[in-house]
Amino acid sequence: MITFEELGLDARLVQATSELGFVNPTTIQEKAIPVLLSGTKDFIGLAQTGTGKTAAFGLPLLQLIDAQAKHPQALVVCPTRELCLQIVNELELFKKHIKGVLVTAVYGGTSIGTQIRELRRGVQIVVATPGRLIDLIERKAVNLEQIQYVVLDEADEMLNMGFQDDIEFILQNTPGRESTWLFSATMPPEIRKVSKRYMKEPLEVTVGKVNTGNKNIDHQYYVTSAQHRYETLKRLIDFNPGIYGIIFTRTKIDAQEISEKLTREGYDIDALHGDLTQVQRDKVMGQFRDRSLQLLIATDVAARGIDVKDITHVINYELPDDVEVYTHRSGRTGRAGNTGICLSIVHQRELFKLRQIEKIVQAPFHKLEIPTGKDVCRKQFFFFMEKLLQTDISHGDYETYVPMLEEKFADVTKEEVLKRVAAMEFDRFLKYYENAGDLNVREDRSRDRRQQGGDAGQRGAYGQRREGGRKEYSNNGDYTRLFVNLGTKDGFYKASFLQFILDMSDLRKDVLGRIDMKEMNSWIEIDKNAATQMIRSVDGKNFKGRRIRMNEANSR
Repeated sequence: MITFEELGLDARLVQATSELGFVNPTTIQEKAIPVLLSGTKDFIGLAQTGTGKTAAFGLPLLQLIDAQAKHPQALVVCPTRELCLQIVNELELFKKHIKGVLVTAVYGGTSIGTQIRELRRGVQIVVATPGRLIDLIERKAVNLEQIQYVVLDEADEMLNMGFQDDIEFILQNTPGRESTWLFSATMPPEIRKVSKRYMKEPLEVTVGKVNTGNKNIDHQYYVTSAQHRYETLKRLIDFNPGIYGIIFTRTKIDAQEISEKLTREGYDIDALHGDLTQVQRDKVMGQFRDRSLQLLIATDVAARGIDVKDITHVINYELPDDVEVYTHRSGRTGRAGNTGICLSIVHQRELFKLRQIEKIVQAPFHKLEIPTGKDVCRKQFFFFMEKLLQTDISHGDYETYVPMLEEKFADVTKEEVLKRVAAMEFDRFLKYYENAGDLNVREDRSRDRRQQGGDAGQRGAYGQRREGGRKEYSNNGDYTRLFVNLGTKDGFYKASFLQFILDMSDLRKDVLGRIDMKEMNSWIEIDKNAATQMIRSVDGKNFKGRRIRMNEANSR
């Protein structure tokens, strides 16, 4: 197998990778690093998360940077604060033996003044989220004119989050770049358009198949009724006693409610959603990473950029509306050669959607029976026995207490001791599942075929209506679509428009869905529970002497 040294890396970088325990590069690293070291070739790397993409672009960047030049030379743009910090942390480890290279992270949710002072230290590599970077550009707090290398990491995630206009704005403000490197797990048409517009004959490398799932992931699904979704979730958690995973919900309300229910029932779980302060968010993530929490429940927006090792399970409490979101969810497990399981809880009406995912992901989905109460108790019991047998008793002065134990249990048989231990451990489970019902719903194949026939030709997967090759998104039950008579002609780009309406309404970003901006008007998808507050806050106000008009799109 090839080594990092054979890829042409500087000896100091090879030493750092060796000290981190990296001997052989991953496939994406092997294919990307020799190309990127030239510094002049545009590059597109398509690979699933967890395949070592940060090292694939980070090591070449560190080798290309001129440590003597105290100005930004490389820019890495990524979707979230968590990924931003993760990239910086990895770059710090890689540059351990290289003196004079400074790396800084700029992102929203924290003091912009502190970040401006960091930039003035003479950093050479800036890692940024799009919104905060544009704020800094507009304040003239960062000069991108001498940027030579631009990296777009998790580009599909940034597009899913509505950052396409921001990405284009950033690329327009880096006119002196010698090369652009784009890394993504999937390749939607929007990314292809950006690459054609801003990249020159890029070399494209694909590790695995585009839009397909990780082959190390076992995709499973369970069919139940909508009213039994929570009970099914609880039973699946109990049936997997060693689980360490993430549960995905559609809304932050669901995430919070389910977290509170499971916490009351004794599970080590917490929720990650947009209402948390950054301090609270960091605390939850710290507890999850050190396994003080067994489970994390989150919305897709809140979970973006999270990279935690050794996750055993991803649970879709509800299926997402977009196949790319499913790919990103499932990609949280089965990383770096490990195996993982992605469970989906579905009801009858979602079976057609599930089969569309299966077809696009190109991986088999296995239908499993929701376990019975007895199945759960049996699984827990065997797990406990195995843990008991593997308990390390080599440390500690246990021998001192053996005579007392023998005396205490002299008249108790081994069988009775085992029964008492089992009773102590499993009394709660046995009582809870004593009369547990069957939560399974049998598939109605004819209904599934009728739904497929009725929807085919009008919609692609996930309710995306396709007209002339353009993808439009229909409202789902959780969102209301609002019209507002402000657009790009008013001087807005997507990030500044987003900040403008959030400041006016005092709402958080995670209540918003897709934003479509035109020259004169814009359309906003918003959580239906927040729509009224948004309209009351914005409609009738003045902007540059003009009255703002906002209402539901179908009521104009």
